[in-house]
Amino acid sequence: MKIGIIGLGLIGGSMARAISNNTDHTVLGLDIHEDTMSKALLCGAVAERLTDGTLKECDVVLLALTPQVLVEEAARIAPLLKKGAVVVDLCGVKRAIHAVLSPLARANGFLYVGGHPMAGRECSGFDNGSADLFAGASMILTPDDTTDIMTLAMLKDVFLAAGFAELRFSDPDGHDRTIAYTSQLAHVISSAYVQSPTALIHSGFSAGSFKDLTRVALLDEQMWTALFLANKDHLSTELDRVIAHLTAYSEALKTEDADRLCALLRDGRLQKLATMEAERSHS
Repeated sequence: MKIGIIGLGLIGGSMARAISNNTDHTVLGLDIHEDTMSKALLCGAVAERLTDGTLKECDVVLLALTPQVLVEEAARIAPLLKKGAVVVDLCGVKRAIHAVLSPLARANGFLYVGGHPMAGRECSGFDNGSADLFAGASMILTPDDTTDIMTLAMLKDVFLAAGFAELRFSDPDGHDRTIAYTSQLAHVISSAYVQSPTALIHSGFSAGSFKDLTRVALLDEQMWTALFLANKDHLSTELDRVIAHLTAYSEALKTEDADRLCALLRDGRLQKLATMEAERSHS
């Protein structure tokens, strides 16, 4: 097959590398940054530049762009796609994308399936990507009633060959509700935590816990702002919950309520054990 990838940053560039390295599919790529485009061609991540002309030849098109740019680009290319082509977005939110791409697909005769690769790094850009970025990760798909089993089987073959360990399925709202907690909230907390002035003088006083909690503060603020705002209702709910929990810890400390503090810490430990058990049951 011919697979077009629009956006060759961390995710799109890694997807291009993974598919090119591990399958016989021909990858065509496009990025607005000419240096990125040149690097992708030189290293073999893409076989050739994706153009409006070659777009008509693609069986699958992957959109690895920020939300607003993605919906604009999808509207632009929709009339150029061949009938029956499969379009998968790789965006970190699904409701806002599905609301635009699903009607575009019906109107223009292509198939749309929402996607979200559950892998990444704190640093963005093509240079930080790799062919093994998705090794062992899950690929979330949000098919709807227009998605046929043959399309899902084809996508399964492509994504498993790219290194994903499994496919997981959700609806757009369920995806956004869950990702608000598992990904977006973690980025908010990391960003807020590292803004303490103590972070500047921690050298020699930190170990794994500090590194774990601050790693994703090295985020792309433009991209994550767009993702947060596209999921503001679910993310606000999760943020309010963690603020309430933190307030309880603060109050226990200020009042020297050892019993309350111990209970809060115990509740956290037991909840972590419950999440570990849930993960084991789904593995």
